Amino acid sequence: MPIQLDDLMRGEFGVLKSSIDWLDDGIEGHDGLYAERDGSGKVVVGDYSRVTTTETITLVDISEFEYDGEKHTISMAWPGKGLEKVLLMTDPRKNWRHSYYGEYWIYDVSSKNIEPLVPNLLTTDVRLAAWSPMGDVIAFVLENNLYIRNVSQQSVSQITTDGDKNTFYGIPDWVYEEEVFSGNSAVWWSANGKYLAFLRSNDSSVPEYSIPYFERFPIENGSYPEMVDIKYPKAGYDNPIVELMFLDLTSYEVFLPKIDDLRNLKDNDRLITEVVWTGAKVMVRQTNRESDLLKIVLIDPLHRNGSVVREEDVSGKDGGWFEVTHDTTYIPANKSYGRQEDGYIDTVIIDGYNHLAYFSPLDATSPKQILTSGSWEVVDAPSAVDLTTGTVYFLATRKDPTERHLYAVQLDGTNFRSISNTNEAGYYGVSFSTGAGYLLLSYNGPNVPYQTLLSLREGTEVTIQENAKLAARLENYKVPETVWEQITVEGDVVVNTLEIRPQDFNPDKKYPVLFHIYGGPGSQTVDKRFTISFEAHVASALDAIVVSVDGRGTGFMGRKFRAVVRDQLGYWEARDQILAAQQWSKRSYVDPSRIAIWGWSYGGYMTLKTLEQDGGKTFSYGMAVAPVTDWRFYDSIYTERYMHTPQHNADGYDGSAIKNVTALMGAKRFLVMHGTGDDNVHFQNTLALIDKFDLQQVENYDMYVFPDSDHSIFFHNANKVVYDRLDRWIELAFAGVYGE
Repeated sequence: MPIQLDDLMRGEFGVLKSSIDWLDDGIEGHDGLYAERDGSGKVVVGDYSRVTTTETITLVDISEFEYDGEKHTISMAWPGKGLEKVLLMTDPRKNWRHSYYGEYWIYDVSSKNIEPLVPNLLTTDVRLAAWSPMGDVIAFVLENNLYIRNVSQQSVSQITTDGDKNTFYGIPDWVYEEEVFSGNSAVWWSANGKYLAFLRSNDSSVPEYSIPYFERFPIENGSYPEMVDIKYPKAGYDNPIVELMFLDLTSYEVFLPKIDDLRNLKDNDRLITEVVWTGAKVMVRQTNRESDLLKIVLIDPLHRNGSVVREEDVSGKDGGWFEVTHDTTYIPANKSYGRQEDGYIDTVIIDGYNHLAYFSPLDATSPKQILTSGSWEVVDAPSAVDLTTGTVYFLATRKDPTERHLYAVQLDGTNFRSISNTNEAGYYGVSFSTGAGYLLLSYNGPNVPYQTLLSLREGTEVTIQENAKLAARLENYKVPETVWEQITVEGDVVVNTLEIRPQDFNPDKKYPVLFHIYGGPGSQTVDKRFTISFEAHVASALDAIVVSVDGRGTGFMGRKFRAVVRDQLGYWEARDQILAAQQWSKRSYVDPSRIAIWGWSYGGYMTLKTLEQDGGKTFSYGMAVAPVTDWRFYDSIYTERYMHTPQHNADGYDGSAIKNVTALMGAKRFLVMHGTGDDNVHFQNTLALIDKFDLQQVENYDMYVFPDSDHSIFFHNANKVVYDRLDRWIELAFAGVYGE
């Protein structure tokens, strides 16, 4: 039977995956300790150094508990070093995309006693809690101030006192959470637990954006919408001023290191994008706000100073930018293994592609050893380093840009080899134990995913997830076929594409085609991951073809391919969709009068930009969800990375907006949907576009609004409704209901 949308939304085609947290128990030479949640929510610790038996112990044998007569359900848990205590979180409340408020507790494994993180105070407003590597103290953030809880002494010390709506300690503000750290933490412990580095964000000059919430808060609060103000810097406006501060756990003294002011970036032009402890020192990655100047700062907490040790400017090279990465890996000195000085592995640009290089000593201005090179790229690398064997593991696109395979190379650049099976198509993910002796290898496609546990030193392998039930379930459905190919859109520009065909595809029929796009800089939609998605439903149930094209600006095809979109977002990406659609329209099995395009977020922007540039010549229909419509409305850190500031590129911003709205009248019809509570792509984008429509009497569109939903559109059953409406709308479009 066809893949039904209801089955898809119920998770019938979900992939089972084991997700484990590797632990370091502090025992030299011991590797393989892990923690995970079992099906009942209990915290289980196992030891993969006994691969054949996988012995486990249960640290927390409850999934809920009562305290002072109230029931609490455990949602997250983090074992401390020594596995004697476990940090628990209950009653989480969502904040932004990655952050939440919660109630935190300390659980004693032997006595099974549970006590609040803050003694004698139950509070659901803790934004972050993080163990020291030594397992004796916990850093946490309450009301934007940093605190330290001494576990054994049951004492709490307040470290900062001026945290407020303008000042954040140890947690990112909105823009740093969304665009830099992709998480809720801005604290970094030294390995010995003697120092804590933490970010201070001063948002005093950052403008506020107000979001009205109509239904999220109970009516008892009043008959007026609740207004939530967010410190949100739009392109060209003031960014938060960020500084890396330190806490000395010996004296509980807070200090700000003195950095070489002559070479360091100024407050209003500084982004801190990565912080890495490199032994006794801290390496800080900084870029200017337009992300084309990189400075590596090395800080010595003992002497409380630092300096810029490496810098690179790409503005005059390839016109590209520096993406935010969190993969710099510290390589400690060890003369027994031939490492005379401390060093680190970083991703660098080699002949226009992202590759790995080994720097040593820490203040080296150029690499000691280039580890990889060629017309392909490393991805989120390195994945791990085995310091005993000098082996560097990493994922890369060496075989094919739509695949991910695991490779290894030695620190001296020799013995490059593949670890995953490169003889067959594969898209792999990896999770290494703390010492890189064990590997959870996830095969994510193109066939049904599975997971295996490998002992890299002993050569043993255990399959821990097969997804046999999913494979059997798929036998009952008309699963569409996916065809990957490269096409030339113009000149020497080659792009990756995929085509999803109905299972009973007939080349003599004339099929409608739905283009699915994201298209943002450095992104990738065309890959060989297994998925049963909305697009698979469209192909299976609506007897249509779905096409994705990764045009210029997308990732893993080299910097030249990406950088061409700089300062003029929307032009080349839309052009490649149109050129590809023109080729598909000439295929014998395609009905050229029924070609549509759809996307969400950047994909919503690209849907509208493509319809604008095409003017109805190729695409008849479009569906745009939560679209950016003018980059002056979006946040500074993301936008200026690709567009520079509006002050430096006014014409580019003007041209990248959805501006020629009368061209959209060339399409037969299109759909726009947005959530009013979108803290990411503000509803302002869609309202500004609708105003342009009104002024130009553009009326060939439908619109649907989701009260209080954020960018993911989930509030009050909205996620089910948004896909129902997409499904019904495109079905009617392909049926010819939306006429000339």
